[in-house]
Amino acid sequence: MSSPPEPPEVDDHDDEGGGGWWGASPGWAKAVVAIGAVLILLLVGGLVGALIGQRTAPTYAPAAGSVDVGFLQDMSVHHRQAIQMAVWERSNTTDPALRQLAFDIESSQTQQLGMMQGWLQLSEQRGETAPGQYMAWMGMPMPSMPGMATETDLQRFRAATGQGLDVEFLQLMLRHHEGGLHMMEMASAQASVPAVRTLATSMVTTQTAESQTMTQLLAVRGAAPLPMN
Repeated sequence: MSSPPEPPEVDDHDDEGGGGWWGASPGWAKAVVAIGAVLILLLVGGLVGALIGQRTAPTYAPAAGSVDVGFLQDMSVHHRQAIQMAVWERSNTTDPALRQLAFDIESSQTQQLGMMQGWLQLSEQRGETAPGQYMAWMGMPMPSMPGMATETDLQRFRAATGQGLDVEFLQLMLRHHEGGLHMMEMASAQASVPAVRTLATSMVTTQTAESQTMTQLLAVRGAAPLPMN
């Protein structure tokens, strides 16, 4: 009886000049692996480049002496007074419509004030406008900005009650809005930083709508707007 055939020998050595799996793989498989490696390298390189760009890109802040800085400084002062009047009205009126209007003005201008102060800190212009130099960035330095309430105005407003309080608020805030409109329009057109232009444009839109509402509310109460100071 003949013995069974011997199993074939297994070559444990790499193919000549081939290199194991790589040498035994068909050409299309090698191409897929090569393309994948290139794509991974490109992706890693892109991510690294983006990170480097974020770290080295300069932060664009308003320049000292620019329209941007002048507007941000003056409008910050303007907004602070509007916020003070709005807080007083919201806290003391008994009219739900006036309470809501005051709240809206307080909220929007508080947010805008924070943005303006942040940009001023980036530009290292943290100080207030010098006395007598309001609107100097517009070529017309003034001791006070149009529409600002005087201390006498504010005392009369705080002393009022009921509908008298609401009329005082509407008259003072309407004049305040209208007094700042020219500054907002100029910054919207001439500020060099896009974000500042966008903010100024938003202010024009919002405050124009609020002015129309306040004019209507005054008419309902038989009162007229104040002349510009």
